[in-house]
Amino acid sequence: MQARFGISIPPVAAALPDVLDMARAAEDEGLDLVAIQDHPYNAEFADAFAVIGACLAATSHISVFPGVANVPLRTPGMLGKQAATFDLLSNGRFELGIGSGAFESGVIAMGGPARKGRAALLALAEAIEIIRAEWRTGQLVSVRGTEYTVQGIEGGPAPAHRIGIWLGAMGPHALDLIGSAADGWVAPLPNWMPWEEWRPANLRIDAAARAVGRDPRSIARLAALPGAISDRSLFPHPTGSDPIHGSPDEWATIIEGLARNVGFDTFIYWPPGFDVDQVQRFARYVVPAARARLRES
Repeated sequence: MQARFGISIPPVAAALPDVLDMARAAEDEGLDLVAIQDHPYNAEFADAFAVIGACLAATSHISVFPGVANVPLRTPGMLGKQAATFDLLSNGRFELGIGSGAFESGVIAMGGPARKGRAALLALAEAIEIIRAEWRTGQLVSVRGTEYTVQGIEGGPAPAHRIGIWLGAMGPHALDLIGSAADGWVAPLPNWMPWEEWRPANLRIDAAARAVGRDPRSIARLAALPGAISDRSLFPHPTGSDPIHGSPDEWATIIEGLARNVGFDTFIYWPPGFDVDQVQRFARYVVPAARARLRES
């Protein structure tokens, strides 16, 4: 089993040099991905897409993605253009995570639409269709939807590689959408979706994929892993909304279980603060131990 590993970084405006240091450390340590959180209504956060551009410029090998881009505040037409541009500038190192926005009150306060339930789901489905259509050069983009309509623009530019559209969502119908149309699932933190609910969610994605003739294995599954790596075991067997606090071997055991028993293939570490030492511990001790366990499967 070939797993991928990365870290998630909040784009705190007062700590932008630290953000770049974390991205460089992730690359230097051989990780695969850097996620930049996108909450534009958070006064402490800089613009996630500007930060992504800086992270791509400061690195040369690691891939970067918004985890996840706030679709209500970033229209699909512009998201498609921005994603292709990032990918071209970085020689194929950009992936696109999208979602309907974790905090509806913040979206509305910033001038975004008030969408719930079916409207929010339709917006995500239409966004996926529009973004993919924009990447097909030489074709007119014409998508007439309930929440978004794009008519008559020419597709392009094409990205440097096939960008994955990874959906950050947790509702049952959103999981169905992932299975039927998206390239991956960015699972929410355990405080949003408890550990015990991750396997049923992945099984629902699998069923939705099979229902439309897709191979569930083609859909990436990204697990968010908050906590700290130390020699002291506090939550070595997390349940509910617990973070993980334990030794590298305990972390590797949890990752092995998430891969073998729950269905995840990508593991995004959420370290406490801007702690390069924690990134190094994850990359130097947890990742090799987890890879060794998964090679045995």
